[in-house]
Amino acid sequence: MPGGAVFTIGISILIILLVILFFTFVPVGLWITAYFSGVKIGIGNLIGMRLRRVVPSRIVSPMIKATKAGLEIGVNELEAHFLAGGNVNVLVDALIAAQRADIPLEFERAAAIDLAGRDVLEAVQVSVNPKVIETPQISAVAKDGIEVIAKARVTVRANIERLVGGAGEETIIARVGEGIVTTVGSSERHKDVLENPDSISKTVLDKGLDSGTAFEILSIDIADIDVGRNVGAKLQTDQAEADKRIAQAKAEERRAMAVAKEQEMIAEVQAMKAKVVEAEAEVPLAISKSLKDGKIGFMDYYNMRNLLADTEMRSSISKIGETDEKPKE
Repeated sequence: MPGGAVFTIGISILIILLVILFFTFVPVGLWITAYFSGVKIGIGNLIGMRLRRVVPSRIVSPMIKATKAGLEIGVNELEAHFLAGGNVNVLVDALIAAQRADIPLEFERAAAIDLAGRDVLEAVQVSVNPKVIETPQISAVAKDGIEVIAKARVTVRANIERLVGGAGEETIIARVGEGIVTTVGSSERHKDVLENPDSISKTVLDKGLDSGTAFEILSIDIADIDVGRNVGAKLQTDQAEADKRIAQAKAEERRAMAVAKEQEMIAEVQAMKAKVVEAEAEVPLAISKSLKDGKIGFMDYYNMRNLLADTEMRSSISKIGETDEKPKE
């Protein structure tokens, strides 16, 4: 093959590769679509997006939707929002929905809501179509000690002005639960709450529970209300049981002290008996000394012994009589 033909083929292949690379790097098709859609954006801007690692389709497609909807949004604003980590497509959809619903929503506020991590499109939809938040079963006790279990449905509408920095649904549920507990707790009887459940709604609404939240409370409806335990009676029973245990403990303490005192008295009796035995042991010595000193005679001593023997005999006879009088088993 001649050298000129090889050179021509090489140049052709190089040109084809350059064309492919150009159409790959430069989104000509996207530019044509934007041009015929009325979006004014240059090829240079698209190439710059590539260099800034921005996907051009994620900027141009939302711009086409915004232009068709009559919104004036700059390419730089959308690109900056994309680089900040926002969702450009959802942002534009939210702006279009707000425009159709005649809700004042500026691009900067919508971008701030999106960058704050909230779904700006859902916020606009909730502003148009309020949502219902259902609370879990909330237990409260009236003054008569009866437990009341209530469940409420809270109808809220998104507040665009307070969406950035405002509290979410959890705060609404917590505040409504607190209002229910306060209302039931201030009621004299649980029957009053059962007869007029709307009193809970009125009291809770008057507290302004949506202050500082991203929602505006439209209504609070008591979906279900039921009677629970008799907490007052249970508390009284527990208190009585506790008092009984305290009384039993004090009685046991007194019994233990009495037993200890009895043991002390028994020990004291044994000590006195020991003293008696000790004193009786000195009697023979005293008699012997009296005989030695001549204070008593032998006849006196024998008379005393006879008297003691007679006493012991009488005592033995009396014991035999007591034994005979016992009934036989």
